[in-house]
Order: sequence, then C-alpha cells, then structure tokens
Amino acid sequence: MAKLLIAGGRHPLQGTIKISGAKNAAVAIIPAAILTSAPVRIENLPEINDIQALVEILEFLGVHAQWESPSTLSVDASTLDKWEPPYELVKKLRASYYLIGALVGRFGRAEVPVPGGCDLGPRPIDQHIKGLTALGAKVEVEHGIIKVEAKKLIGANIYLDIVSVGATINIMLAAVRAKGKTVIENAAKEPEIVDVANFLNAMGAQIRGAGTDVIKITGVSELGPVNHSVIPDRIEAGTYMIAAAATAGNVLLCDVIPKHIDPIVAKLREMGVTVDVADDQVRVIGCHLPQAVDIKTFPYPGFPTDLQSLAMVLLTQANGSSIITENVFEGRFKHVDELKRMGARIKVEGRTAIIEGCSQLSGAPVRATDLRAGAAFVVAGMLAEGETVISDIGHIYRGYEKICSKLNSLGANITEID
Repeated sequence: MAKLLIAGGRHPLQGTIKISGAKNAAVAIIPAAILTSAPVRIENLPEINDIQALVEILEFLGVHAQWESPSTLSVDASTLDKWEPPYELVKKLRASYYLIGALVGRFGRAEVPVPGGCDLGPRPIDQHIKGLTALGAKVEVEHGIIKVEAKKLIGANIYLDIVSVGATINIMLAAVRAKGKTVIENAAKEPEIVDVANFLNAMGAQIRGAGTDVIKITGVSELGPVNHSVIPDRIEAGTYMIAAAATAGNVLLCDVIPKHIDPIVAKLREMGVTVDVADDQVRVIGCHLPQAVDIKTFPYPGFPTDLQSLAMVLLTQANGSSIITENVFEGRFKHVDELKRMGARIKVEGRTAIIEGCSQLSGAPVRATDLRAGAAFVVAGMLAEGETVISDIGHIYRGYEKICSKLNSLGANITEID
C-alpha cells in the first residue's frame, strides 16, 4: 500500500488553485442518471476513487458509461438489466445507497448490499427505509443486503425524524417517477441536494423546494436526456482555505460558490484570517498567530462536520484554547489520537474536544482514519517539524482530486511512497 511522505516546516502556501466538482453531489447524480433510458452527460466530475467505483458499478449493472474527458461522463442506461450491484464494489463507498432509490424508481426493485465508506460511528439507514416504505415499497434487510420491491410507487407525505442528506436524496430519486405527489418534511438543505434536484428537473422531473426543509415532488412517467455540470466542492474549498490559513499563506481559490462556504469564511475571519470574496473566487491570507474560537458542527447552513478535523488542526496553532462540539457524527473524533501522536494537546469529553493552541507539532507516522481526517493529517504534516508519513491514504483519494499535486503547486512538499 502506498503512503504519503510530507516534509514539514510550515512553509506558507502561495498561488492559485482550481476547485473540483462536488463529491457529495456527484455520487448522487451518477446513480440518478439510471432513472432514464435517454442519454445523460455529466460534466465537472471530480477525479476521485468514489466516482470510479460508481462507474464500475453502473457498468456491472449493464449501463454503458464512457469518459469523454477526465471530468466528463456520458451515460446510456437504456441497456440497464440488473438491480443487484456486487458487494466488492458497494463496500467501497457510503453513497452506494443512492442506487436503491434510483433502481426502485426505474425498475421497482433493488437488492443492494449495506454500503461501506468511512467509519464515523452509527449511521443508520432507517430514514431511507421509512421513506421508501411510505412510497409503497417493501423493504427487508437479509444477510447484509437491502432488498426493496414495489409493484407501484405512490406519492406520500414523509417526515424525516432527523435531518439526513442521504435519506432526502434517496427519497427524491424514488419519488420522481412515482404516481402522485410526494412531500418530504424536515428535509436536508445542503447545496448538493439542490444540485441533484436541478439535475433531475433538467431531465423533466418536477421538484420544488430543494434547499429548504420542505421538498415537493410531483411524479412523472418518464425522464429525458440531460447535460449537467456538477457544482464546485465546498468541502474541498474549505480544506484548502484552512491549509492556507494554517501555513500563514496567501492562496486564491477559483471556481467556488461563495455562498456555500459562508460558515468557513465566518470562522476564519473570527480567527483573524483575511478572507476576500469576489464572484467565483476566494482569497485566503493567513496570519502567524490565529485566535482561538469555538466551533459547533451542524447540518447546512451550519459549520460542516466534514471540516471539523481540519479546523482542529488549525486550532492547534491558535492563541488560546478552543472548543469543538461535534453535533452530526458521534464517531468523528477518531483522528484525535493520531494528532496527539504529533504533539497536539487535545482532550475529548463525549462530543466535545478541547484544543490547546500554540502546539509545536512534530512529524510522525499516522493512519488516515477516514477521508477528511486524512486531509487533516496532510495539513498537520505541513505544519510539523520533520517528516510525517500517512498510511491508509486510499481514504484521501476517495474524495480529493489530485490533492498532492494541487498542494505541491502551492509550495508543499508531498510525495507518494511505497
């Protein structure tokens, strides 16, 4: 297995970087493409392992998928003839559960193994099942396989007990071709949900209210062709913004939607970091001693849980003690022990982490415990004295396009080694 070797020293990142397409939108849009037998063309897809795994799954199911460029995929699902994706591919990513809503919406049945992805603590799919059942599907979980069957999907009123991005999207996928009207209440509001809804509407779906907590869907009998470009990745943008701030650098990020990164901009400014926003660009100019802040993660439009571990690394360099409260995933502090190996002073109490600032980090061997934690260790390695070696980097490549070359273009020193 390859590893990443990072030469530290807190060299300021300098330059311009282009943000890729949003992973969390793309992994839902690709399964959504099988809802129609008409041609689909998806642009601005990130070059990451999760996307490659999804394309392999579609090909296994009989879909003809062809790359026109590294970021543009054409999909012809008219040849789709299976509804049982293989476990070996499904286990690679959490978002494989979107195949359930898409296959049920297209065929009225699906048999999908329980998905894999990052281990962030319990992430039940009960809200997915609740929504599909309300639409008239019969759902059973047997021997690790989610079996769904519906002779006919009928629109329904569905109230989600918790705000869930995955459940909101999966219900949308199943409901767009159901008979009648579906209303999802307490829906998630993430920009990625809006992007999926825009994709489906461009195909002929009738979805209103995406981006609010009430989404209304009027079912249609069929969907048509579409050419869609995926929105920029707000989490990737936040990652490089934090990296620039942590190294006291000066970085211009291009191809961003500033509204999507408002929570990150606000916290960085609170820490004393200069953030200039204009149209589709954001410039981050770090300071040598950022101020301590308290952060609470929440579903959008709150501070994203996906940036919690990265923010923690930045706060190890802040003036004073900071508190991070994790309100989304209870298992999202697994990176703390690895950061402490590098010299970070962090105390965890339940869902709260107390970070003492002005820590001198030192290079050490660490293991990427999940996708975002892996990116956090990359930033920590750039701050540390000496060399840091990160193992299990497959997690990182699941969600970051060319992260090493992008950071190296800004002045980092990161090498992939055997």
